[in-house]
Amino acid sequence: MKLKALTLAALMAASPAFADIKVMDAYARSASPTAKSGAAFMQIMNTGEADDRLVAAASDAAARVELHTHKDMGEGVMRMMEVEEGFEVPAGGMHALARGGDHVMLMGLTGPLEQGGTISVTLTFEQAGEMVVEIPVDNDRQDAPMDHGNMKMGN
Repeated sequence: MKLKALTLAALMAASPAFADIKVMDAYARSASPTAKSGAAFMQIMNTGEADDRLVAAASDAAARVELHTHKDMGEGVMRMMEVEEGFEVPAGGMHALARGGDHVMLMGLTGPLEQGGTISVTLTFEQAGEMVVEIPVDNDRQDAPMDHGNMKMGN
């Protein structure tokens, strides 16, 4: 009996600490009802003891879903680009996906992102695995507006 208890204690001590991910304040939007693309934004909180990383996203709402950010190219030009390595979510910390910064890009929308509707997005994390999030569409939300005047799509 004592051996079983020691074995169990050793296994528990050797087990890696896991990330515990929570998604808060999520919303999706598109620039217009006829837009071919949109984006999803949220706060990703890691209340676990291990760092984690959002590495992918998927949704039936779009033909292609990528993790994106904006990069200042200088001279007032911002470029939107895919972040193939994903976004770190540190243990005990959070990572904001927000307008003008990191976000989930929805390209080739399969239908309009209608105000008041919802889309289902599957987020994939290195440690926490897959998480399905039902995200409300809020095209009227005015968080940190972006200047699309010099925005260029790129890889």
